[in-house]
Amino acid sequence: MVSATPSSVRVRFCPSPTGNPHVGLVRTALFNWAFARHHKGTLVFRIEDTDAARDSEESYEQLLGAMRWLGFDWDEGPEVGGPHEPYRQSQRMDIYRDVAKKLKDAGHAYDCYCTTEELEARREAARAAGKPSGYDGACRDLSAEQKAAYEAEGRSHIVRFRMPDETITFTDLVRGELTFTPENVPDYGIVRANGAPLYTLVNPVDDALMEITHVLRGEDLLSSTPRQIALYKALTDLGIAKTTPEFGHLPYVMGEGNKKLSKRDPQASLNLYRERGFLPEGLLNYLSLLGWSFSADQDVFSIEEMVAKFEIEDVNANPARFDLKKAEAINADHIRQLDPAAFAAACAPWLEAPHANWAPEDFDQAAWEAIAPYAQTRVTVLSDITANVDFLFRQTPVEDEASWNKAMKEGSDALLRTARAKLADADWSSADALKEAVLAAGEEHGLKLGKAQAPVRVAVTGRTVGLPLFESLQILGRDRTLPRIDAALAKLTA
Repeated sequence: MVSATPSSVRVRFCPSPTGNPHVGLVRTALFNWAFARHHKGTLVFRIEDTDAARDSEESYEQLLGAMRWLGFDWDEGPEVGGPHEPYRQSQRMDIYRDVAKKLKDAGHAYDCYCTTEELEARREAARAAGKPSGYDGACRDLSAEQKAAYEAEGRSHIVRFRMPDETITFTDLVRGELTFTPENVPDYGIVRANGAPLYTLVNPVDDALMEITHVLRGEDLLSSTPRQIALYKALTDLGIAKTTPEFGHLPYVMGEGNKKLSKRDPQASLNLYRERGFLPEGLLNYLSLLGWSFSADQDVFSIEEMVAKFEIEDVNANPARFDLKKAEAINADHIRQLDPAAFAAACAPWLEAPHANWAPEDFDQAAWEAIAPYAQTRVTVLSDITANVDFLFRQTPVEDEASWNKAMKEGSDALLRTARAKLADADWSSADALKEAVLAAGEEHGLKLGKAQAPVRVAVTGRTVGLPLFESLQILGRDRTLPRIDAALAKLTA
């Protein structure tokens, strides 16, 4: 269990505004949010935007939009403020400069004048000798005269943190006890030659000043943890930090070919799932299963149920594979659970331009409300709705030659004539009566219902698959159905 009391838990979600949000980032946000809510703690939303070359306001706005769409709230951060403002690192540069100076003055950091060429030559020599190739401490103890000589040469310098010559051991909330020896954790840069602070400085400094108690982040950052623990100790010595947070490193999310899912993988983009019509609840339900389990026999649950059960110690350290089909199946389950009115409202964007392939004036609200309950049991994502109901709102069905060729076999014209005649005489107030009409037509031609209804479906809807046929015919109505069968017959006999 966590060492902090419920009222003291403070976690942070601190993305960089570069590119589109991706599902790995969302999984990290979800676990932090659920952890904070489970412990009735505080979630700090912080923007790490110190990389001016890559960060953008567009990405920043996308991050905020993604958090809102997913239903995440935060207790401190952009738009809500808080006692540790500002929450964008680009607005905190004076803080970092001050801390870097204090670290140097106290001997925890030093100026390093090594050139890139010198560093690479020494690394290559270390590798050749079978030794660790990290920084070798060449500038650790420069005299004032040596510094002056380097300055006279016109050399620039970075600032490096001085790692203690001791083994660092900590207990990871996901992975258990981990140990790092000094030779594997060399001194590292915290300020660039141009004076700009690096992530290695600003991230721990902000965590310290914002009194973060638990750092829950991706496994890719695990190797930096001993460096940060040493920095926290230095910050504590300086009175900047009160304590060192506990760390939990979340497992990799794997994509195709047993490779870590990267931002460049198409299935990694959060926008893809929004555009396809995933429900936030469905997507979050699936993402929670990437490293965590609700129970051995239940994969579908609400976000409230997740919050009630979530503990970081229950996260599995093994890599989690992203399975799109399972994500879709879980989303479909959440769609089924919606109140019918909520489902109809959620589909609204896919019934309008640019998704709709019918004229706006041809949309029929009553027909939509009638067909929606049938659609709710069939669609996997909300964007499926457009192709499933467009036959109701188009003047003519879609022209899909593949579907036409698949359904219209030899003898289909004769079947359609029989089916039309029987449908013309059927009771259109009953879907069962329409089914009996097509069944009877099929029997006259030696066909079972499945074979008999295929040409009717394509004639009326343009597609071989879709919503329940006879309920669809009933909602479309006799006066629109029969002319479509006539048009199909004319095409077959042309």
